Amino acid sequence: MLIPKGALVVSCQARVDNPLHGPIFMSAMARAAAAGGAKGFRANGAEDVAAIRALSTMPIIGIDKAFDDDFPVYITPDFAHASRIAQAGADIIGIDATPRRRNGEPVETLIRRIRDELGREVFADVSTLEEGQAAAAQGATYVATTLSGYTDATAALKEKGPDLDLIEALVRTVSVPVVAEGRFDTPDLVAAAFARGAHAVVVGTAITNPREITRKFAQAAEPWAGEGNAGAP
Repeated sequence: MLIPKGALVVSCQARVDNPLHGPIFMSAMARAAAAGGAKGFRANGAEDVAAIRALSTMPIIGIDKAFDDDFPVYITPDFAHASRIAQAGADIIGIDATPRRRNGEPVETLIRRIRDELGREVFADVSTLEEGQAAAAQGATYVATTLSGYTDATAALKEKGPDLDLIEALVRTVSVPVVAEGRFDTPDLVAAAFARGAHAVVVGTAITNPREITRKFAQAAEPWAGEGNAGAP
């Protein structure tokens, strides 16, 4: 098992419109996360994966996002994307394991090919208990709650914080390690995930996205914006 039990995994990702986009910044973010106690990384794209692999031997969950207006699945949708990040140095391949329409192989085929042809472990991002059970039965090494709140069927959960109930339900019913991911933005929530039985917890935005972190603080300041400094001498 590459991801140790009780591990904090840090997701080092930045979209194209983010000032920190690119392998130089994401590898630096990974170095900072490792210094802070992270035990693994999640990274998007071959360049970022390769840059992080060049500086660390810790496990990397590699994904390769391919956005397509015609298909809702964009996290490593096919074997070609999986192969690219495996060659870049990812130990574990993260995939969208929901049954939604995809421009690629069925989930079961993709899991099998990643394990048999690439020799990599599979990290299955799911949104429901049934999806997690199916991914585990199809051979996924890990099942993660990453997509709970981000599919049409689970959208109502997005504003309710991490899906701790899904973690607990998966732990009770699948034989593979369950990883908590999605909206974990405080240490207390990370602890709550472990208390529900999570094998590991992935944290992204709250650690590695200064733009979004700043927005939260700026929103707290908005009610006072423009007011005079009445207490100044």
